[in-house]
Amino acid sequence: MPSQDALKTDPAKLTEAQAKAELKRLATEIAAHDKRYYQQDAPSVTDAEYDALRQRNSAIESRFPKLIRPDSPSKRIGAAPTGKFKKVRHAVPMLSLDNAFAEQDVIDFVARIRRFLKLSEDEKLAFSAEPKIDGLSMSLRYEGGELVTAATRGDGAEGEDVTANIRTLEDVPKKLKGRSMPAVCEVRGEIYMTKHAFLALNERQKAAGDTIFANPRNSAAGSLRQKDPKITASRPLGFFAYAWGEMSTMPADTQSGMIKWFESCGFKTNPLTKLCRSTEELITFHRKIEEGRAELDYDIDGVVYKVDRIGWQERLGFVSRTPRWGIAHKFPAERAMTVLKDIELQVGRTGALTPVGKLDPVGVGGVIVQNVTLHNEDYIKGIGSDGESLRDGRDIRIGDTVVIQRAGDVIPQVVDVVIDKRPKSAKPYHFPKKCPCYLHTELVREETATGEEGARTRCTGEFACPYQKVQHLMLFVSRRAFDIEGLGEKQIELFFEKEWVKEPADIFTLEKKHKRDLLELEGFGETSVRNLFNAIEARRTIALDRFIYALGIRQVGETTALALARGYGSWKAFHDAGLKVAKGDDDVIAEMDALDQIGDTVIRAVAAYFGESHNRGIVERLTKEVRILDAEKPKEDTAVAGKTVVFTGALEKMTREEAKAQAERLGAKAAGSVSKKTDYVVAGPGAGSKLADAKKFGVTVLTEDEWLKLINGES
Repeated sequence: MPSQDALKTDPAKLTEAQAKAELKRLATEIAAHDKRYYQQDAPSVTDAEYDALRQRNSAIESRFPKLIRPDSPSKRIGAAPTGKFKKVRHAVPMLSLDNAFAEQDVIDFVARIRRFLKLSEDEKLAFSAEPKIDGLSMSLRYEGGELVTAATRGDGAEGEDVTANIRTLEDVPKKLKGRSMPAVCEVRGEIYMTKHAFLALNERQKAAGDTIFANPRNSAAGSLRQKDPKITASRPLGFFAYAWGEMSTMPADTQSGMIKWFESCGFKTNPLTKLCRSTEELITFHRKIEEGRAELDYDIDGVVYKVDRIGWQERLGFVSRTPRWGIAHKFPAERAMTVLKDIELQVGRTGALTPVGKLDPVGVGGVIVQNVTLHNEDYIKGIGSDGESLRDGRDIRIGDTVVIQRAGDVIPQVVDVVIDKRPKSAKPYHFPKKCPCYLHTELVREETATGEEGARTRCTGEFACPYQKVQHLMLFVSRRAFDIEGLGEKQIELFFEKEWVKEPADIFTLEKKHKRDLLELEGFGETSVRNLFNAIEARRTIALDRFIYALGIRQVGETTALALARGYGSWKAFHDAGLKVAKGDDDVIAEMDALDQIGDTVIRAVAAYFGESHNRGIVERLTKEVRILDAEKPKEDTAVAGKTVVFTGALEKMTREEAKAQAERLGAKAAGSVSKKTDYVVAGPGAGSKLADAKKFGVTVLTEDEWLKLINGES
């Protein structure tokens, strides 16, 4: 279900409270779309709509970095493997690109790269540009030139082993051509189906009474995920190579050079790929590809730009799980008109109420849309900052004819109300004063940090509100938390209603207490029940960052949970810190504040969580049921592994952002403030209070040159 606030309000005009609520909705909505797209091969929105959601999410996170959630779409790639095939751990994660939707986004992208690399305006910067194929990402691993494994993207870290099926594709060489092949070579690209092949396949499917595919992408994914390789072999699938994963040696030092090398090895590469040497060339190329899009025999949804020099790609690195050196410039969204039949309210995990518009089903970009997020009370009224999204600030009423757009986002948005078609009986929508749950708890408008009335309405019931309890449980079992296969929204709601699962620990005692009850329910046979309990049992061991995220602490999303896990290393250390922060221990608060990406908002949220006896009880019972792994140890083969470093002042040989990224790659912790636990302060010209703090705590202070000598192993 799309989040309308997240798609319509200018991020620059959002309050912190609004931003927090929108990020939460976006995370939930995008995760659901990811599952339908990557696992079920049945997307409910167009790629343009999906991209729009992720773009909106990124824009809000850029303005409110402290609000980045642990389950943020910007930290997530794809969806976890479905379980149909054996899992494969990617040696190098398969990352997703950030998106651009306007030409200004491309201009900003190039400018960011120049700033990061400290390139002058007259210094040459080339990009490899290629059509973005709408298919299924694939990683092919060759050892000694022989194909040994083929794996889907999955969640970016772990995919599905589809080697047997991939071996049936003519476009995938079983042995690489040429001499002096790298000992290990991972070639990555896109599995796709041509349009004419798709139409012919659907004709055969229809004649045989089998499943009719919605589009070529679904058809390609469904064909590849067949348990019988013979079925895959009968389907006309193609493969374009355009990237790489683990490489024991690099055959070229540019993106364009690697594309040529792929061709020499026997792979097909996209013939429209072009080397562009300016922002103007990139935009011109995008326009040309869009104009000729309909004439191509395969689906594309944009153009991908990548910095051509691989050395610069390595310097640029990544922001969470997206590379700084590449971006996907998507095509515009499609629109349609339909009737708003009703407005329903949904209560989220934190008590925030989201009005959802129920539509007469309408096709937009090949997807049937029935629901649309209306964000909040002000959005419906068409006032405030959201009012700009509807011309003349027109309010939204049940019975209205509305214009729906799916703009690169997973979530459709209302972009206008057709006043001429408004029924005379249509009345302004009045937001309720009571929660729709059976407790009918009072609803309140939250306040902003400045004490002003915010846009979000919340239920005051908190843990007493059944809707919030269910949402907490759904977060707990979600993909970025415990990721329990087969325990979705319907099951959680059913088990909660029957009072079998009222808090997370109950999930792990479900088999012991309610196995017989479960087997008596319609739709739960021996096999499905056994699979569910096996899935639950498989998640009794969990990574520390996932566990912290699963607790549902407000303000602690996926990224923040990872920062806390890395900062404390173990559950005991974080748990003890949380209890002390709740008691107002200034030293522990200062230590937490010194962690990179952690600030007052997160610290207050952690304090509030561990200060509540109800939460402490939930945690105590849960930790008796699961094993929490320590965070991954930092690299031990660098001079700064495990050290905490703070950068301050103006660095001259790299940007501070690049320096922090470099430090983290070497196993160091890049903190935002100085404490007695800081190991190094790297100070450039203009260093101020942090330099003073370093002297106060006796921390070693290094110049930029001294830092570079240290990490390079120079005396």
